[in-house]
Amino acid sequence: MSLPLAKSSGRAALALGLTLLLAGCAGPNPRDPYENFNRAMFTFNDTVDTYALKPAATAYHTVLPSFVQTGVNNFFGNLADAWTGVNNLLQGKGEAGLSDVTRFALNSTLGIAGLFDIASEAGLPKHKEDFGQTLGTWGVPSGPYLMLPLLGPSTVRDAVVLPIDVKGDIWGYKEPVYIRNSGTALRAIDQRAGLLDASTLLEDAALDRYEFIRDSFLQRRESLIHPDDDDAPKRKKQGDETAYEAVPASEPVATAAISAPMAAAVAPKEVNSGALAATSVSP
Repeated sequence: MSLPLAKSSGRAALALGLTLLLAGCAGPNPRDPYENFNRAMFTFNDTVDTYALKPAATAYHTVLPSFVQTGVNNFFGNLADAWTGVNNLLQGKGEAGLSDVTRFALNSTLGIAGLFDIASEAGLPKHKEDFGQTLGTWGVPSGPYLMLPLLGPSTVRDAVVLPIDVKGDIWGYKEPVYIRNSGTALRAIDQRAGLLDASTLLEDAALDRYEFIRDSFLQRRESLIHPDDDDAPKRKKQGDETAYEAVPASEPVATAAISAPMAAAVAPKEVNSGALAATSVSP
């Protein structure tokens, strides 16, 4: 990553912190003390999605052949496997980490730069890990819920370490810049296209979409960090200000099917790893 991008990420984090301090009243929900700010960002993100990202994704899904869309998804998914492997290794998941590294090597070579997902056919499962999950595994509390401009649902912990995920994004080093920027836009549109059905389902539902996405996102993140803990959504970890409401064990599975895609629909998690930030930065 270029030095200007690193400086830009630092300035963005500082600006976000100042914005939160100035955001005003804390909400009654201990998980969401910045609700006023978060709802404003949710409305902004939703507007961007409605008038820009979703129409582009709909056209992309309609015009391009399915095998082209699959190739694009495989290509960027393969790049993400490298950073996932690093995080699995940092979390002490040696077997999963080696599997991710092997996936990346196999798909990058025999899979023709990742256009074909040979590794899955060979029995190597795909994972998705980021540095926020790594810190969570180490016991770092998530902190309050945070809705990031353009990047969607997050937490204070995940937002603070976002520059590290930016550095872990291989596509962020692609030169020349215009190719990097074009690929970044393509990745965002491709991921949004894969979520059209899920987002339409949620848009048609009679509920508070902000609360639904927030609660489901927090439950989903906790279940990713503690996948073997059936009571993860109910957990209030020692030293963690984030409280989780009691939820039936089966509900996170159902809500995650919509909430995780909706988080990405505003700005996909893999784009969250720095791709959007790179689009406006020159070396």
